[in-house]
Amino acid sequence: KYKGRTRPAVGNHEYHTSGAEPYFEYFGRQAGAPSLGYYSYDRGSSWHVVVLNSNCNEVDGCTERSPQGHWLSNDLANNPSPCTLAYFHHPLYASGSGYDSLKVKPLWSMLYKRRAEVILSGHAHRYERYARITPGGQKNRHNGIRQFIVGTGGEPGGAQQGKNDPRMQVKSLSTPGVLRLSLKADSYAWKFVPVAGRTFTDSGND
Repeated sequence: KYKGRTRPAVGNHEYHTSGAEPYFEYFGRQAGAPSLGYYSYDRGSSWHVVVLNSNCNEVDGCTERSPQGHWLSNDLANNPSPCTLAYFHHPLYASGSGYDSLKVKPLWSMLYKRRAEVILSGHAHRYERYARITPGGQKNRHNGIRQFIVGTGGEPGGAQQGKNDPRMQVKSLSTPGVLRLSLKADSYAWKFVPVAGRTFTDSGND
């Protein structure tokens, strides 16, 4: 029922068994080129959406000179959409200890040069919304990228609390739910929708 409209991003757990072969077999072309896991698609004429594989060791790296980096550079250069959104499993920054994934910084840098608006990640089992930041982690409300961590479908994130990050605007450790995005011609809006019985939510627009 839902598989046909799903646009998946591969995580680290998929590689724990058989090199993610079941994942790629199940999703087929929807997961990008066989065994690579990166691809793109458009939403209307205003938004270009890029799905990347942040399991860098599995795709010969995440640098600009890697196969994925070359693909991303060409993909962004050849797309005229004014707005760009990307999603991949590992967040560049996360407030808990041990969850920053600096290996994806080159991908962030390429998206930043393209002036991407939003990056979505998971991996850390909680919800976090960041201010608009540069790949180096500085706040930049005019040209920065807003990062959302939406790792809210797995185990609760209590042990991952770590220290709070001053760039992070909202955080919830233990509320399962989904993030709903509305992509408009010149803006976007978000709303975190919790499971039944939970009251935490987060919403806004940019």
